[in-house]
Amino acid sequence: MSQPAQDYLSHCRRILEAVAAQETAIQQAADWFAASILAGRMVHVFGSGHSRIMVEEMWPRYGSFPGFNPIVELSLSFHNLVVGANGQRQAMFLENVPGLADRILRNFAVRPADSALVISSSGCNLVPVEMAAGFKQRGVKVVVIISRSHSEASPAKHPDGRKLQDFADLVLDTGAPVGDAMVRIPGLDTPVSPGSTIGGCLLINAIKAEVAARLTTAGQPPKVLSAAAVVGDTRAAANFEAAYDEHAHRLARLYAESGT
Repeated sequence: MSQPAQDYLSHCRRILEAVAAQETAIQQAADWFAASILAGRMVHVFGSGHSRIMVEEMWPRYGSFPGFNPIVELSLSFHNLVVGANGQRQAMFLENVPGLADRILRNFAVRPADSALVISSSGCNLVPVEMAAGFKQRGVKVVVIISRSHSEASPAKHPDGRKLQDFADLVLDTGAPVGDAMVRIPGLDTPVSPGSTIGGCLLINAIKAEVAARLTTAGQPPKVLSAAAVVGDTRAAANFEAAYDEHAHRLARLYAESGT
């Protein structure tokens, strides 16, 4: 008898093992990100399409802290309408428009002391690839999250055939399979239930924990967004205000120097 839910959870356990096997790379990413935050700069986090989920998983949400600049373009990731105005067809088209990444980056004064995290399951769509290239051109360390198996099986959209990993200083793998979907249903000829988000969120939060440890050890413990159920109403409210203020101050530097 088919057990689709158990099949999916079994695949997720394999993804967990695949992420755990990348501890050295996770530590390296955390070193670079912590160094940027300790220098008063930011880690730029970009993802289009469903990779937007990983951007928002990094910051802002409970258990996260300032130091990350979440770059999310609604035109590339506004999925809930599906069709019609602001629909998925347009988003998928725009994801491969050359030059859009440069227009996005033009808003920020990116400096070599910054670092970047770019997420794309396929590693092939043009905008995330050009975002990584733009960060590299600005002297920034670039970490990417891809589904390596899926990326290697997918055609590049970049005119010279390069993929996201070709512009990376460090590559992390979600462990998701080709096509992302992981569960086969008897009588259905295509698999369902993707896994890249599971692997991506595991990587994001493993890095986040390591960065928090480094900031704390350096004497600059992060201002963590914390639930009132954990720290009480008064402290939770104070943490939110302090964290948002710090984010605003860090971001202000990127805007103040834009175009210089």
